[in-house]
Amino acid sequence: MAYVHAEIASQPDCWRQAGQLAPAMLDRLPRPGERVAVVGCGTSWFMAMAYAARREAAGQGETDAFQASEFPVGRHYDRLLAITRSGTTTEVLELIAALHGRIPTTVLVGDPGSPVVETADAAVTMPFADERSVVQTRFATTALALLRAHLGDNMDALAADAEVAVRAPLPIDPSLIEQVTFLGRGWTIGLAQEAALKCREAATFWAEAYPAMDYRHGPISVAAPGRLVWAFGELPDGLPEDVAATGASFAHSRTHGYRTVLGRWAAGRTPVDPMADLILAQRFAVALATSRGLDPDAPRHLSRSVVLT
Repeated sequence: MAYVHAEIASQPDCWRQAGQLAPAMLDRLPRPGERVAVVGCGTSWFMAMAYAARREAAGQGETDAFQASEFPVGRHYDRLLAITRSGTTTEVLELIAALHGRIPTTVLVGDPGSPVVETADAAVTMPFADERSVVQTRFATTALALLRAHLGDNMDALAADAEVAVRAPLPIDPSLIEQVTFLGRGWTIGLAQEAALKCREAATFWAEAYPAMDYRHGPISVAAPGRLVWAFGELPDGLPEDVAATGASFAHSRTHGYRTVLGRWAAGRTPVDPMADLILAQRFAVALATSRGLDPDAPRHLSRSVVLT
């Protein structure tokens, strides 16, 4: 487990580097007012979802997120932004090639020597965030950190929250949980989807994700004692109470015990940023794997990049 542990712990430094890199990438990243499509596969798609919602909410322009394989090629955008750690994923390479000369393309990639760097019109390379692990952690969050820095978010504050999250106690003993559901609102829906994927990938564990407002429209039926509901960001009124009535455990950044870590709450500061809370969910997934006798560095049926022949 040497790779994934070290890569999770390195995220505060990676986010700081992303914040320093962002100002030099202004000509490659979406400009205010542009109509933008953001694509990826798996984890990268969930980061695309988070960025798209956050960019549009910030008034920067219409922004849509798609799985690379499901991009509507007949639709017009001012720019396509692709997120891909390896730069070798078949669906991303094929999409960028298909859009050549029609829509300007920018790729966020970990490996500067990957084929997508030559295929796209512009590239933002982040070798400092690349990973040896199959299961993505730091590259995905660092890509989102760079995009958030480009939107004007404070990377020093975000990295400070990440420092808290890599040290904080887990909200619950993973060995006591038989199922987990992650919830989000707005841009944190993508984070919830990613947290659930980490549990499935690293620990082959039953994990689901939903928009928080939709949770009571059916999915709450699986909540029960021995199960966990973990929410990112804004909480709908009454949701913690409704979860408590099922007997399930409830986790949110306000319940994680951060008060005891670096004196954050005692100093009167708000709970950590939801993206930092995702670090805690990554650690939870790794702990789940360990409790189940699994090696999260060797996930079942997965490889570092999906290359179709």
